[in-house]
Amino acid sequence: MGLSAQADGVPRISGRIFGYFIVHGGPVSFAQLAKELQVSRASVSTNARALAGIGFIERVTRPGDRQDYYQLADSPFLRMLEGYMVRMKRMQTILAQANKSIPAQMVDTHNRLAQMSHFYEVAVRSNEQFLKELGQGESAV
Repeated sequence: MGLSAQADGVPRISGRIFGYFIVHGGPVSFAQLAKELQVSRASVSTNARALAGIGFIERVTRPGDRQDYYQLADSPFLRMLEGYMVRMKRMQTILAQANKSIPAQMVDTHNRLAQMSHFYEVAVRSNEQFLKELGQGESAV
């Protein structure tokens, strides 16, 4: 998992952490995770927060314990895709605003923006269909 993540431009430790949660589920503390993966707590902290940010894992607490624990999120792949959809739709808005603000005589720029807009239009439509096929129906994104 670490090497696969690294090939996708993600830190290897993020892939290792995700792999750990696929196998073990959690909950597990940073200290436990650092010990299991033989890496620093700082590295675990940074990468676990990134994985939580995209919806793969989630922070949980235990009554009477001040430590943070993480566990595999419910439907982590769907949550990742839904987050991706939010970012793609945000990019569509940015592209539309850019297209309006750039002078008409900048034809090459408008052509590049049109290509990007088309990419995001197709990507959003395809991923909405993908979510439906995965049983999500109408997504909240």
